[in-house]
Amino acid sequence: MNNTVVIVLAFLLLVCIGVILYQSVVCIRGTRKALDRISQKLSEILEIDSEEKLMEFTENKQLTEVMAQINRLLIDRQKIRADYKREQLASKKMLSNISHDIKTPLTVILGYLEIIRLNNEQDEMLCKVEDKAKQVLEMIKEFFTLAKLEAGDTAINLQKIELTEMCRESALSFYELLVQKGFQVDVSIPEHKVYVQGDSDAIQRILFNLITNAIRYGNAGKYLGVKLREDDSYGYIEIIDKGQGIEKEFAANVFERLYTMEDSRNRNIQGNGLGLTIAKNLALQLGGDIFLASEPGVQTVFTVKLKKTKY
Repeated sequence: MNNTVVIVLAFLLLVCIGVILYQSVVCIRGTRKALDRISQKLSEILEIDSEEKLMEFTENKQLTEVMAQINRLLIDRQKIRADYKREQLASKKMLSNISHDIKTPLTVILGYLEIIRLNNEQDEMLCKVEDKAKQVLEMIKEFFTLAKLEAGDTAINLQKIELTEMCRESALSFYELLVQKGFQVDVSIPEHKVYVQGDSDAIQRILFNLITNAIRYGNAGKYLGVKLREDDSYGYIEIIDKGQGIEKEFAANVFERLYTMEDSRNRNIQGNGLGLTIAKNLALQLGGDIFLASEPGVQTVFTVKLKKTKY
């Protein structure tokens, strides 16, 4: 009797082992087929540059996780390609715009020179030629400044910078011009010193570009505010104007290279479209940032955010 029980148990054990082995073989074959389908689909996606994702219904958790990670890589790849295409278009637009912006004053210069040659009206014409030549030179300087920044060829010397005096000096350097234009100047700077991580030349350039931008586009409001504040981690410089402002649909684009709103193509108030881009780029290289908040017709604020030093 005992031998019979042993034989039956041994038989059942062999059956169980057989079932397990069979299920394993089936699972392995299923996994292989799934891997073949995944490999083929991935090859198609890469070959035609499709935005599709991998999708395979399987109970294999490891295979599901692998597909999830592959899909993450595909998403990253698509984003990189989209960013690259956007940068290409921005570069083409930048070159097109800068060519146009340089061509216009050069044409004016040539026109003035012809008038001088024909009419001998030297004094007034020469002054206008000089102004246009300076405009071209400034455009070229801005263009190559941005090119150097984006290529990483600009030396940024991070050190401890005191902001209060720098903000005062920046506001003072524009004071005479602002008074001539009838601006109300509002400077709000704390008495105590505020130290941040930065580069003196870079911060001065940022302030110059933002104040120039506020004077140019905020001229209608006849107001310029320069305010400095801080919290535990950052120092904040606010450049404020009360001009026409910037609509929400344009606000996200003002830091793009050579971006200008289509309703402000008047060259009397428009810059070359690089000032804000340069300021933003410099702020990022300092470990900070620049933010825009604008309520059209009420107030426009560009805020420079810089890390405070811990020493």
